[in-house]
Amino acid sequence: MEGENGKKMKILCLHGFRTSGSFIKKQISKWDPSIFSQFHLEFPNGKFPAGGKSDIESIFPPPYFEWFQFDKDFTEYTNLDECISYLTEYIMANGPFDGFLGFSQGATLSALLIGYQAQGKLLKEHPPIKFLISISGSKFRDPSICDIAYKDPIKAKSVHFIGDKDWLKIPSEELASAFDKPLIIRHPQGHTVPRLDEVSTGQLQNWVAEILTQPKDVGVSIGEHESKVENTNGDIGINGMGINKENAEIIEVSQA
Repeated sequence: MEGENGKKMKILCLHGFRTSGSFIKKQISKWDPSIFSQFHLEFPNGKFPAGGKSDIESIFPPPYFEWFQFDKDFTEYTNLDECISYLTEYIMANGPFDGFLGFSQGATLSALLIGYQAQGKLLKEHPPIKFLISISGSKFRDPSICDIAYKDPIKAKSVHFIGDKDWLKIPSEELASAFDKPLIIRHPQGHTVPRLDEVSTGQLQNWVAEILTQPKDVGVSIGEHESKVENTNGDIGINGMGINKENAEIIEVSQA
């Protein structure tokens, strides 16, 4: 299905900390190519050159970029406002975009932009962002941000990839809890874009198919997951605030 003006629906893909647009393009290339075959994907680089060593130096060539900087507790941020301005200008100049995809810092930013838009803080002249694909994302921890971005359950359709060995496992669960009826795909790997087994590939394809069949005039409240998938781990607690099992669809990826 095509988006506005007969063009493919567009996804803005935001890379992780000290990597690049080219790297996240490579990361998602391990997924079945049919998943994004009906979308136009864009992979911009972060606003700032990497300010230190990149974790991918041994596997992928430079240059590397970062969206903003932060302290060790992820409660104080440097250049975040500049980053948000950069992205909103990019979105307005190159959009409209129908959805966002992000890994780690890119996923965290993507969710923030959707939450801010839902609260009328930015992108007021841009159509509502309909969906988010979050891989190892997290919530910001500054209360002045949280009180706006996550004030209400975010209605955009969302899928969250959460790794059992990811150091951001709990923050990723916290981010999923900020969305209404999230699809959660758990995998046994760490802080990475996971390879998907047949079951999870099918679930993601079905999720994407729902997006492609939505009416054009539906905004951030589109879609509701009604089927339920059992969570074989049985443990989805989030620092005392569990994901509501009636509000989340949870998939287990079996292969490493």
